[in-house]
Amino acid sequence: MTKKTYTRPLTIGALAGVALLAVGAPAYAETEVSEPSEFTSAFTVMATPDQVINNDGVAAPGESGATGTFTFRINSDLEIICYDIRLEGVTGDYQSPAKTATHIHEAAVGKPGPPRISFPNPAPAGDGPRTSSGCLQGPFTTGILAEGVDTGEGFTLAQIEANPAGFTGDSHTVTSPAGVVRGQLSAIPVGGVDTGAGGAADAGMNPLVVSAAVGGAGLLAASAVLVHRRRASAGR
Repeated sequence: MTKKTYTRPLTIGALAGVALLAVGAPAYAETEVSEPSEFTSAFTVMATPDQVINNDGVAAPGESGATGTFTFRINSDLEIICYDIRLEGVTGDYQSPAKTATHIHEAAVGKPGPPRISFPNPAPAGDGPRTSSGCLQGPFTTGILAEGVDTGEGFTLAQIEANPAGFTGDSHTVTSPAGVVRGQLSAIPVGGVDTGAGGAADAGMNPLVVSAAVGGAGLLAASAVLVHRRRASAGR
């Protein structure tokens, strides 16, 4: 994949995503940072229930009617990944042995694989749309150990850039522990500069309203933040 860099001329607003775990405790994430001025690549995931498999590679469809849209923008030089995640039609609480229940796994189509990055779970955990947005900087950890080593250890964002189809985005719930939705990463243009996926970018500034919920001790607070982001779109 051709790697090109795009410098964003303007960023308005910032949002730190906060997660709800099944037990109501705050989610853990890597270092939360501000959005960088440039990105080396961008990817999207269209996640659906029918793509979910369990750890044995057996089909284990997630929640019927649920969908997930994941957008990732990466600066692999700074080891920063910015994420915009939206889940719809998802019900119930999150559940995962990892730090959070929303991940990027290193896994090809129809294959299981370890999580490499844990993201704050989209919120609020109700019946409506759930969203999560922000930027994380590595090194990354997931809380899952394989032979005593965290599955995020040694992972770099350059690995995604080298083989995006070898990675999936997903989220897990109590009723769909194998995954409520899942989908493969696909490269998209970054701000009008082709990163190898082809297509044209939208040069306009699109408003995005994102809400975050904080859970704990039976309290739930929600806030909405208007964030202007430069969006890239890819034709299919």
